[in-house]
Amino acid sequence: MTKFSANLGFLWSDRPLPEAIHSAKAAGFDAVECHWPYATPASDVKAALDETGLAMLGINTQRGNVATGDNGLAALPKREIEARGAIDEALNYASEINARNVHVMAGFAKGEAAWRVFIENLRYATRQAANHNITIVIEPLNSYDAPGYFLSTTAQAAQIIDDVGAANLKLMFDCYHVQLMEGDLTHKLESLIDIIGHIQFASVPDRGPPDCGELSYAHIFRTIAELGYDAPLGAEYKSAQPTNETLGWMDKLRQV
Repeated sequence: MTKFSANLGFLWSDRPLPEAIHSAKAAGFDAVECHWPYATPASDVKAALDETGLAMLGINTQRGNVATGDNGLAALPKREIEARGAIDEALNYASEINARNVHVMAGFAKGEAAWRVFIENLRYATRQAANHNITIVIEPLNSYDAPGYFLSTTAQAAQIIDDVGAANLKLMFDCYHVQLMEGDLTHKLESLIDIIGHIQFASVPDRGPPDCGELSYAHIFRTIAELGYDAPLGAEYKSAQPTNETLGWMDKLRQV
């Protein structure tokens, strides 16, 4: 039976984070994850997790100065101090709430200098994360939604993971982003499963609930299960409707 994690960056995002955690539990999710929880005291999040029995699968590093266009810092030359401060902040918060993964956001950058900076910042992140038993993940973002983002393909991510050479660095495989950039999800999953640390999903191309669009999630989830991956899959989709009105897909896809 497939297990699901609610990404509270999108689902129940109109509610305070502790309340959203309780909403995810009431809806039948097996875990939760979020983007940037830092405005909520970690103690409040931890209390909600303890009360519901849900695990927090992951959080993101801060994006930087969003007002000036930042969307991550770790691949930006000359901003290493800020990037490592964001990594430390995320690891400390994740440790307080027992989150399993920290997604280190690369940001808008290109070229060899950005590659080198990203590698060195990820080496720093993995060293620090090892002290907390946390896994660092990196995620390719599609260039329709995030034009200019440094990390955009799974091949690029796999090479970075190999270059860093740390056992606690993994790929966050978002089916929505990968389908838009590369397609061929079945073969991509088969070839990358050994380095995948988390999987997310949404419909393509509208990033809505996974019961419409060009992907058959029944097939994709069956493939994931056959590959031996049994961690909760992250529902990271957007909807104009209240979250509770979008969950009709859960019972059907849970049986895959």
